[in-house]
Amino acid sequence: MVKDKIAVVAVSGGMDSCVTAAIAAQSYRLALIHINYGQRTELRELRAFNDIADFYKAEKRLVIDFGHFTKIGGSSLTDKSIEIEKADLKNKNVPTSYVPFRNANILSACVSYAEVIGASAVFIGAVYEDASGYPDCRPKFFEAFEKMADLGTKPETKIKIETPIIHFSKSDIVKKGIELKAPLDLTWSCYQSEDKACGVCDSCAFRLRGFKQAGVEDPIPYIIRPDYE
Repeated sequence: MVKDKIAVVAVSGGMDSCVTAAIAAQSYRLALIHINYGQRTELRELRAFNDIADFYKAEKRLVIDFGHFTKIGGSSLTDKSIEIEKADLKNKNVPTSYVPFRNANILSACVSYAEVIGASAVFIGAVYEDASGYPDCRPKFFEAFEKMADLGTKPETKIKIETPIIHFSKSDIVKKGIELKAPLDLTWSCYQSEDKACGVCDSCAFRLRGFKQAGVEDPIPYIIRPDYE
């Protein structure tokens, strides 16, 4: 199939964004974008991003530094004085790992890039399952952002904000990744470790439970692998 459209895909290096890139690659030429924002696993996530970009032979790739997040603080991912919480999959409150308004910052960069390179869509791997903890993962947020982007760009610019896994569970994401032969072994999700995944932060817990529910062994290394229900 000849792909005549370009999509900008925000790729953190994690499983969700990798599967989102796999979905976008079915219909679009890929321009992948990665944000370094001072997170604890910045170097490991950047490596995962480049590995994924290589795997998909991305037509374009862009890495941007958002140093303002470390100056703003307010998140355990960017402020080392705030402890990374142990996993609590039943928690419905905003966790300390929430980076204030991060997705809006990421989408702003993606839309700017998309307008310059003539992309017609921006893909982001947001998951509504995370919305109870992360308010910027709600479908209404992305609908509103698309309207704002339309108002704030040139009249001829039309960019669709795509969230293809927004209503997926983590096990659904694993299954879709396997179906599309996404390189899940190249991804990194841990909030605090860059060698072996810790296995005890929220991100590791959601990931491990997703693989378990999908009936598949997670291919990345862990310090410990708790059995999450």
